[in-house]
Amino acid sequence: MTILIDDAGSGDLLHGAVIGAYRVEDDYFIYDLIHPRFFQNPLYREKRHLEEAKRIALELARRLEPQEGERIVICSGDILDGAAEALAEEYGGVVERGHIEGRCQYLVEAAYEDELRNIGYEPLEERTSKWGKSFWHMYRWLSEDPSRKRFAKTGFPKLKRYPLFR
Repeated sequence: MTILIDDAGSGDLLHGAVIGAYRVEDDYFIYDLIHPRFFQNPLYREKRHLEEAKRIALELARRLEPQEGERIVICSGDILDGAAEALAEEYGGVVERGHIEGRCQYLVEAAYEDELRNIGYEPLEERTSKWGKSFWHMYRWLSEDPSRKRFAKTGFPKLKRYPLFR
């Protein structure tokens, strides 16, 4: 048996990030969202988004109730570094880092896109293959209504160069 843990949206301009857990053998998927406030200062500067990613990953793993010796593969992305360490402490040598593909990756990305739709934004189909185009699409959407800025990851330091975030 294998549990896969992945994230989506942590590098996008909009909304929070989805952390998802998927048990391969029974095709069971659950997820939770890191709220956008964790990507806004002062929480982002304090790296609280990383603590939240760890908390969520641990909670998702516990909800899946790993069986004795069941492998847990967690995405090698930076946002899940602390989660991987905490999972290894709790579950031991069955935890490994890896590149997540296939159904799990699809489900996590789909959950993130659904969360974007919940705030009124329609993501581009090629969001993950054309990051620059996606960034500007999200930026224009935010610019249309300043009240939407609450959905932006405003803690990213490089955003200061854009008029909307000055």
